[in-house]
Amino acid sequence: MRIFPKTMMRAALAAMLLLAVAAAKADVVVVVSADSPVDSLTAAQVGDIFLGRTSSFPSGGEVLPIDQAEGSAAREAFYNAVIGRSQAQMRAYWSQQIFTGRGQPPRAVSNVAELRQVIGANPSVLSYVASSDVDDSLKVVYTP
Repeated sequence: MRIFPKTMMRAALAAMLLLAVAAAKADVVVVVSADSPVDSLTAAQVGDIFLGRTSSFPSGGEVLPIDQAEGSAAREAFYNAVIGRSQAQMRAYWSQQIFTGRGQPPRAVSNVAELRQVIGANPSVLSYVASSDVDDSLKVVYTP
């Protein structure tokens, strides 16, 4: 059996992508403000919030999901690990939701510093960051 260079290159790229996604999955955590009364959430609860299926925490308080910038490693890792969809699949999902009038995607921030400001100003915010970006202002409520 003869293996062509393009086939080997594709296989190597696919393997690197899988390793990067696996590493990113372990690196992302779901967070709220350190002042939030929410202490933990399940994957299903986080998924329902980020898919627009619910607008409140399980305890009944309002929740405001915030995305990181499209194309960011944390965003890709979050949606792969928690929702089980790629960013392209999420764009398609939200296009359908918008078209049918069933919802709008979460607002996105451009970087982690902006996210910290938004979370600090509103204890109802739920988002995700790389575990290395967690500081005293953030409380981890779910780890994939």
